[in-house]
Amino acid sequence: MTALDVTEDLALRSIESEAIHVLREVAAEFRNPALLFSGGKDSATILHLAYKAFWPSPIPFTLLHVDTDHNFPEVITYRDQAAAHYSAKLVVRSVVDSMARGTVVLRPDESRNAAQAVTLLEAIEEFSFDACIGGARRDEEKARAKERFFSIRNEFGEWEPRSQRPELWSLYNARLAPGENMRVFPISNWTEADVWRYIAAENISLPSLYFAHERDVVVRSGILVPVTPLTPLKGSEKPERRVVRFRTVGDMSCTAPVASDASTMDEIIAEVLSARVSERGATRLDDQSSDSAMEERKRAGYF
Repeated sequence: MTALDVTEDLALRSIESEAIHVLREVAAEFRNPALLFSGGKDSATILHLAYKAFWPSPIPFTLLHVDTDHNFPEVITYRDQAAAHYSAKLVVRSVVDSMARGTVVLRPDESRNAAQAVTLLEAIEEFSFDACIGGARRDEEKARAKERFFSIRNEFGEWEPRSQRPELWSLYNARLAPGENMRVFPISNWTEADVWRYIAAENISLPSLYFAHERDVVVRSGILVPVTPLTPLKGSEKPERRVVRFRTVGDMSCTAPVASDASTMDEIIAEVLSARVSERGATRLDDQSSDSAMEERKRAGYF
């Protein structure tokens, strides 16, 4: 092992220790916390961190997935397998159920992604969750860079960045007024490369979509859009068979792959280190509707 390898390993273990400290704080401070688990790489990392933080005891958080019913099948299969592997309780609530109740109303061609905020708030009320742990990182997007580790939401589930609390010396204020809820982001200080280094070091399994594979896509405004029943070809468009991978996985209606031959952990880490655009900037169509798209969704209760 070289001096650089040792330095990188120490840095990785330092942020691991920080994240585990945050998770233990959540377990100590809150009565009924949930871990938001979508089956993506960030939530998979946090699930593994929670396992290490409390082993040999069971993970003290309910896994909650807010499902749009438009997720990639590979991710749903992985979600169920991961929950079973870590012996964690998994609760799934669907945007479709919110639509049936009339609390979500969408156009037939509208993405269900942003509507997850409504279903999440309904699940928080149903199960009386007082804290929700998420996998957001500050390097992903400028609105998320404003987040604290402990990010308070008001009684309507709304996020107000100017109302967030200081976190000096890793001391976290977990007090809640009636109706308020806390969102907690243990890997806030991690980068995409950190996540991949940790996944490689800990041998964490992931959905196959994260690795290079062949897929039919179409190029729209410089972005590779996967050809699926939810994102079909338009007009005279013709599909191209390309080797791609997904840097982030989410609702099929707004998640795009990138051209990539990276099929191993080392190749993905090298690719991420050379990237000049964040994974959300490169692949999330919903973030490109406006410069403040993410912040507007977060103010309305999004993760």
